[in-house]
Amino acid sequence: MCEYCGCQSVATIDELTREHDEVVTLISHVCDARRDGDLAGMAGLARRITAVLVPHTRVEEHGLFPAMALEFPDHIAALEAEHRSVEAVLAEAADGVPEDPAWPDRLLDVLALLRDHILKEQDGVFPASLATLSTEQWEAVEAVRAEAGSALSRPAA
Repeated sequence: MCEYCGCQSVATIDELTREHDEVVTLISHVCDARRDGDLAGMAGLARRITAVLVPHTRVEEHGLFPAMALEFPDHIAALEAEHRSVEAVLAEAADGVPEDPAWPDRLLDVLALLRDHILKEQDGVFPASLATLSTEQWEAVEAVRAEAGSALSRPAA
């Protein structure tokens, strides 16, 4: 995705971007599964997306966003609200295929929101973080990343 501002030279932003790329790939697989009527596949992919987003969201909400919220409070609040919307629909597949017949469509809707959300972060938050965060704030973000880990660096379960 974004490569014009240099923010990917920061290790945490690079890792967040790689996680975004993985989520976008998984979203395309969800769309394929929906087209094929594979609800179990959709639910499994929702769980895989969740596995990527859990540490990813922790880094954003406990590291990057608090530092950015001072200068961009409304924008950060909106992004956090979108996190909750995405998490709620994904969580419905935690134990298998949800019984609600509307879930597949709601999943596609929330994944469209997630794609837009990713663009907001990559085209807005990440580049702005380069100009906004101090060395101490970056160290705090890196500490959260070290604690949270990444689903991309863990062996597949």
